[in-house]
Amino acid sequence: MHPSTPRIFVRFFRLGLTAFGGPAMIPYIRAAAVEKERWLDEESFRLGMSVTQLLPGATAMQMAAYVGFRARGGAGALAAYTGFGLPAFLLMLALSALYFSARDVPAVTAAFKGLQLVVTALILHAAIDFARRYLDSLAARLLACAAGVWLGLKGDPILALVAVCALSVLVFRRDQPPGPARTAPLDTAPLRFAGLVALALAALVGVLFILDPALARLGLLMVKIDCFAFGGGYVSLPLMLHEIVEVRGWLTNAQFMDGLALGQVTPGPIVMTGAFVGYALAGTVGALVAAVTVFSPSLVFLCAAMPFADRLIASPVAQRVLKGSLISLVGLLAAVAVRFFISVEWGMAEGAVAALAFLALRLRVDILWVVLAGAATGALLF
Repeated sequence: MHPSTPRIFVRFFRLGLTAFGGPAMIPYIRAAAVEKERWLDEESFRLGMSVTQLLPGATAMQMAAYVGFRARGGAGALAAYTGFGLPAFLLMLALSALYFSARDVPAVTAAFKGLQLVVTALILHAAIDFARRYLDSLAARLLACAAGVWLGLKGDPILALVAVCALSVLVFRRDQPPGPARTAPLDTAPLRFAGLVALALAALVGVLFILDPALARLGLLMVKIDCFAFGGGYVSLPLMLHEIVEVRGWLTNAQFMDGLALGQVTPGPIVMTGAFVGYALAGTVGALVAAVTVFSPSLVFLCAAMPFADRLIASPVAQRVLKGSLISLVGLLAAVAVRFFISVEWGMAEGAVAALAFLALRLRVDILWVVLAGAATGALLF
């Protein structure tokens, strides 16, 4: 018997309340969907995990939608996706409102200075982790350096991502042997649902162009960012920084860092920072538009890929494209870390806070506690 849509929503809303750590939530989603609710079996869940690794977007959000679709079709996918992301959105909305109403208060300004130091340490920590995991050859390291230098020269990170992925298809063609042939029957239901979501997204942007072109441009930018977020939420950060700070000037570098810090305080994927950007531009409506448009493409990609999941994960070309996206992510994150480092006004106290935050992250202290400690320390010291 299929679960009801409200039941799926409530189950994933409860998971979303504690969804800190992004992909770290996958085991909890598995425990709920496979062991407790028995909405799908272990083999189907593993297939979902494999295919989401190859798609742009936040992995945990996509796994929620995957489980929801397997449990109750398109309605279940939408319920799971919305339920899982709603707690993060509501908290980000509240924190954004507090930030923009109280940012001139000295204690708040000092706390966010501490948070900026933590964000600098966090991006450097992530770049090192990804480098150790994915830069396994001289070619990979050279490609990552090229992507980082390109972004450092204020080049478009999407061009770097596309170029590195294309080169990876050629450079690493001997690394992965062809996967086994798969002949699973084609299920068109996910394709139809993907088409409906894509049409709804297009209609939303069209209506926004009529009512408020500025909101439409915000929505299109968020769609663009999500379409290239291969490798999870972190790859969206260089794209956001380039488009929002450098190209459009919607936020200052410091404000963008503050938004990233709030994205770490809230549960869910760090790409929820888009809601912070939307709030800065157009209040609650802007935050809602940004959140909807920055997550909708991921849902479309997931559902469109589901009928071809077996074939996709067996494709050596798809595997090399994924490897290229992760290699470019290392270089782009390193460039962002350098950019943030340069933007900070350093002193003895600032250096100590950043160093301690970096050490805590390397020792695998939970990011949430490091962020909260950075805010508290900033309020006391600055």
